[in-house]
Parts: sequence; C-alpha cells; structure tokens
Amino acid sequence: MDHKPDSPLIAFIQENQEKFYRIAYAHVKNRDDALDLVHTSIVKALQKQHTLRNQDGMRTWFYRILINECMTYFRKRSRLIYLADLGEDLPARSGQPQSQDTYLDLYSAIDHLPSHLKTVVILRYFEDLKLATIAEVTGTNLNTTKSRLYKALELLKLDLGGMEDDRSFSV
Repeated sequence: MDHKPDSPLIAFIQENQEKFYRIAYAHVKNRDDALDLVHTSIVKALQKQHTLRNQDGMRTWFYRILINECMTYFRKRSRLIYLADLGEDLPARSGQPQSQDTYLDLYSAIDHLPSHLKTVVILRYFEDLKLATIAEVTGTNLNTTKSRLYKALELLKLDLGGMEDDRSFSV
C-alpha cells in the first residue's frame, strides 16, 4: 500500500476494519449483515468527520457510530431475531472437537443477552476496552456500564450453569 490516507479518519478505518467487522459480527451473527453495518458506519463517519473536534476521541466516536448502527439493525429487524433461534434445536455437527463446545456455549449465551448487555461484554472482553471507554461508546455513565457488565456476567453464569472459577471474568 504505497498511497497515504487523506485523513487520520481514513487511516484509522484502514487500520481497524477487522475489529469493526468482529464487533458487528458479534452482534448480528451474519457475515453480510456485519459487512453492511461496517460499511454504513464508515460512510456515516466519513460524512460526519467534520463534527469530530478531538482526533484523540476518534476511536470512541467511531465505535459509538458502529454500536448505534448495530442497535438500529436490531430495532428494524427485531422480528427476524426469533426466526434465527429456530435452528438451535438441531443436533451439533459431528466432527467438532469437544473443546469447542464450551466456546460455542459461551458465544450462544452471549448472543442471547439483551443488546445493551451484549454490547458491554463484547467491547470489554472481545475488544479489550476499558470500562470508561465503553461508557463513552455506549453513551452511559461509568456506574451504569459497570452494573450492565456485572448483570451480563451473572446472566451468563446462570445460562452456563455457574462458573467453577469466578476469576474467568475478571473486570
């Protein structure tokens, strides 16, 4: 890649596009929809880049756009979410190693969390963001973010049948 980006935003987008896709995919569990959400977020960010006053806050600003797009996706397609649950009763594919079952259970449990709790878990544990940054991204105060994280972890523990070692989800 010999060409230099025109703006810090373009450089940021190019460097982090895989992260954006992972966040969107973790929310929607569909490749095409995740790509569409990332694309829409990038377009909105490029259109609104003049509103970004502080370049240091670019990451938080863009994550907020992406998370808002994911939430809008769920609001518009809330009836379709139930259709996706129909396939859960199908037997597991043979040939999957037993060690992956634990991960699949965890991902499934996260997927069943309410969207505001799911977002906090994804940003904290999959994107390794600090709670203060998550609060900025989600537009909530720090205490609300903390309580949402703890609530999500409690629901995950219940869904997974309890955790043998509570340190698995350290904050």
